[in-house]
Amino acid sequence: MDHLNKAYNQHKNNRFCGADILPSELLFKPQDSKARVLKKNGNNQTPGEIISFNDISDSGNRKTGDKSPVNFSRIIGRDRKMIEIFRQIINVATYDYPVHIFGETGTGKELVAEAIHKASSRKNGHFVPINCGAMPEGLVESELFGHVKGSFSGAIRDKKGRFELADGGTIFLDEIAELSKHMQAKLLRFLQDGKFEKVGGEKTVRINVRVISATNKDLKEEMKKNRFRDDLYYRINVVPVSLPALRERKSDIPLLVNHFLKQAVRQYNRNSVVVSDRAMMLLTEYKWSGNVRELQNAIQFAFVKSSGDEITPDNLPMEINDNRLFQTIRGPSRKLDRVQVESAIKKTGGNKAKAARLLNVGRATLYRFFNDYPESQESICAYGD
Repeated sequence: MDHLNKAYNQHKNNRFCGADILPSELLFKPQDSKARVLKKNGNNQTPGEIISFNDISDSGNRKTGDKSPVNFSRIIGRDRKMIEIFRQIINVATYDYPVHIFGETGTGKELVAEAIHKASSRKNGHFVPINCGAMPEGLVESELFGHVKGSFSGAIRDKKGRFELADGGTIFLDEIAELSKHMQAKLLRFLQDGKFEKVGGEKTVRINVRVISATNKDLKEEMKKNRFRDDLYYRINVVPVSLPALRERKSDIPLLVNHFLKQAVRQYNRNSVVVSDRAMMLLTEYKWSGNVRELQNAIQFAFVKSSGDEITPDNLPMEINDNRLFQTIRGPSRKLDRVQVESAIKKTGGNKAKAARLLNVGRATLYRFFNDYPESQESICAYGD
């Protein structure tokens, strides 16, 4: 991946693995990704558009993990779990089967849905998102399928629903578990034959749209409680995509932090702002129940609160600042991760004994970490010992 390494080396002097995000197109060079690149043009196919994607890394990078920042369709990450999500997006985009995205609040379900749309043959059509949990119950059917003039009080004209607006493109049904049983039945009928009637209408409307749904609830549990139809579940869950929580990909936190800081700096025309080592360690240790959205809010808060060019622990939101690193890492069963170890090694100038004390673990624990993850040893050797 020479082109990635070259681009990344231009930015590696920035703190915390680089603040600039590489263009998404760099990720998908056919010679690196072994992607089959074709462009659909009627019945002909010519080079140009990715329609399948098998691997984005060579055997060496599969072992150590790609160190280059990745921004794929506004989704930021380089953790192996996120690289796998990128693979899934490319693979499922080729087909029109319904996709169901499961993930906690704030993990980026809409971004993934939009990325699938943009990578598909429907990319020139509309991407229409709708939050099923945010609509008043009495208006859900009208919002989804439209209505005709006079069908109810206030219906002063014919109105197209979201499905009709998405004709030829993709509709994204977020929080689909919030739909009533009545609306679940209506949606099931559409998924079966691609037809519906507007509220108050007699004419059957047929459209061609791809359906992507999402929820943060366990639909199997919802079915057991008789709150979600079994037949609808099997219709929407043809291709499942499960998004990892932020706490499951902690190595992406510094990358996301720098991305959000760069956004803030550009928006408010401030000088470059960095994050202190200790503040970054606190950010890495925090559990992030609100995931990437909560992290973005925390960085915006710290950006406002900081007056200089560095964010310190005192600038972080109270709940993060109170989650003191040295209170959370005590105990012999402490599990180290790469971000914490590298930060400690950097802070101590490469002295492993001091780094172990900073991490509140024994030297043997730290050396076992290096034995288990030799790539970490290689990446910090520049600091000395």
